[in-house]
Amino acid sequence: MIEIELDGKKVDIVEGSMIMHAAEKAGTYIPHFCYHKKLSIAANCRMCLVDVEKMPKPMPACATPVTQGMIVRTKSDKAIKAQQSVMEFLLINHPLDCPICDQGGECQLQDLAVGYGGSSSRYEEEKRVVAVKDIGPLVSMQEMSRCIHCTRCVRFGQEVAGVMELGMSHRGEHAEIETFIGQTVDSELSGNMIDICPVGALTSKPFRYSARTWELSRRKSVSPHDSTGANLVVQVKSNKVMRVVPFENDAVNECWIADRDRFSYEALNGEERLTSPMIKQGGVWSTVDWQTALEYVANGLKQVKSEHGAGAIGALVSPHCTIEELSLTAALVRGLGSENIDYRQRNAQFGTVPGARHLGTSIASLSELQCVLVVGSSLRKDHPLMAQRVRQSARRGCSVLRVADSMEDWAMPVAHSLIVDSRQWVQALADVACAVAAEKGVEAPANGNVSDVEVKIAQSLLGGEQKAILLGNAAAHHEKAVSILALANWLGDHTGATVGYLSEAANTVGAQVVGAIPGDSGMNAAQMLKGSLKAVLLLNTEPEFDSAAGTDAIKALSSSEMVVTLSPFKANMAFSDVLLPISPFTETSGSFVNAEGRIQGFHAVVKPLGETRPAWKVVRVLANMLDLPGFDVESTVDVLARIHGGALVGCTHVPASLLSNVVVSSIDLSPAHNKPATASIYQLDGIVRRAASLQCTADASADSASEVTA
Repeated sequence: MIEIELDGKKVDIVEGSMIMHAAEKAGTYIPHFCYHKKLSIAANCRMCLVDVEKMPKPMPACATPVTQGMIVRTKSDKAIKAQQSVMEFLLINHPLDCPICDQGGECQLQDLAVGYGGSSSRYEEEKRVVAVKDIGPLVSMQEMSRCIHCTRCVRFGQEVAGVMELGMSHRGEHAEIETFIGQTVDSELSGNMIDICPVGALTSKPFRYSARTWELSRRKSVSPHDSTGANLVVQVKSNKVMRVVPFENDAVNECWIADRDRFSYEALNGEERLTSPMIKQGGVWSTVDWQTALEYVANGLKQVKSEHGAGAIGALVSPHCTIEELSLTAALVRGLGSENIDYRQRNAQFGTVPGARHLGTSIASLSELQCVLVVGSSLRKDHPLMAQRVRQSARRGCSVLRVADSMEDWAMPVAHSLIVDSRQWVQALADVACAVAAEKGVEAPANGNVSDVEVKIAQSLLGGEQKAILLGNAAAHHEKAVSILALANWLGDHTGATVGYLSEAANTVGAQVVGAIPGDSGMNAAQMLKGSLKAVLLLNTEPEFDSAAGTDAIKALSSSEMVVTLSPFKANMAFSDVLLPISPFTETSGSFVNAEGRIQGFHAVVKPLGETRPAWKVVRVLANMLDLPGFDVESTVDVLARIHGGALVGCTHVPASLLSNVVVSSIDLSPAHNKPATASIYQLDGIVRRAASLQCTADASADSASEVTA
């Protein structure tokens, strides 16, 4: 640590830091544009010029290292005049179109121009004009004449997203930020460029010209998509979600969100929203009131139970539901006398295990790894924000290893890849285990063949201190999932690596914690989707898209006497008998448990649309109509208090006793018969599938093309 003087105050700061870092520590604001705490230093804009004693000229605070005894003045006449001169240059070519700019009201240039800009300009020449460019359906470059060449967007692509999709071409007044050869910006994190742009050059295409920033109410929420649990700020106008931006939380998503977190809100206001209960009679759908719909469902469940027994009733639930919704649905099914409830619709191997399988480490620790082995995951697309953290580690020298069925581009250096057919993943891991066993001189857990790749992976796993073995969605859904876990645990025990699941959905861990899996006498999801049930409750799920059964689920569920769909959308209409409109995450309160076991609660940000009701209330009322005990709850807080005797109330994380990546000893080396079922990036859940702009992206188009080819 060294000591400097900043505006008359003594500041202790780590040697090698910049003046800007010292100012941040001291709480002193220095105006800037190109500097961003999560990006490398470019020193492009020069707005952060400060007065450093014994220096003949003002120095950029973002790029000037501190030295012992340095005296810095950020508000001296010398500093202020330098900053005013820079602002004058920045405004030479900037169009004076603040009244029509989408960035107006939250623009750094606008804010700093008030403090450092002049009331008139000495320049009378024509301002430059930059041609409009189309870079895709999410980010707009309609007003690149506003660009001040801070290069934040360029550095974000290189350093955070891992793909340099934007760059600066030409020189001087002809310099432009653009893609090359007319390409589009296709990164799954591209929307963050909008947030970090300090002017109105990059804006949101879906949000464009739909509201002014001062008209919006800002409310905190949590992403309902992947298992990161990204913290969001949902911006609302006239009871309608208008925009979603990140809420900074360094322990979870830092200051970034994935594009599906940002743009999926379009589905919430879409034409497919279900706003009233509906019943199908004689093949014709008709809108009814809630009382009629719930009585129809209650009577149907009673009749099925009377004629076929409670075992003929079951529920398939989505891991994108809140723990309160899942808990009450599980309680309703069990209250009827059935154990048929499951969230694991894409799984191929089942089995009740104690505790919930989770990440095995913290999300934040993924940024500090020295070695990581990823098994069965399209990491970049399945978990964009976790991939971004692993990318940070890779930039610092982390050895990234993978077992996969294709050489996908993860936008990071991958040290060693073991590319084998997914049906052979157990044998591939057994081979790696044999290599580790040979290196350590211990007995291998299974027979295997060792080649150079396995030896290199083994040596990487045995080196370093902070290591993790991460099992992806395809590994969790694999026919030999138990054997994959057993080998991963063996590798973890013998290399010192943590072992865990990346987890597919926002509440995969929560679904396990609240027991949304069948009991000993219950049927799992695969069995229920073979047409063995007479009455089926579908909570926020579309088995055709959300299960391994795929289109076969339509035929299976069509054979049931009654199928009840609880969904925010007009879903499952081909085989459902009742549609009950439930609230999406923006219209209800609840909690999600992310991959690391972090409990994150949230509240409704808008009122329910039409006759939509929160799912937990619908389930509670239905249970009351069925005369089931224990459903006298008035809020999601009451529901949370009943889960595991209130063990989750007031907790930031699920207690360790409820989490377990259980050690499994049995290993079956025989190849699987089928490839695991996984969802692509923009097919993960019903909200994302109905977001128009996301479905126009290159990733969505590639998914459609692969389906046609298949």
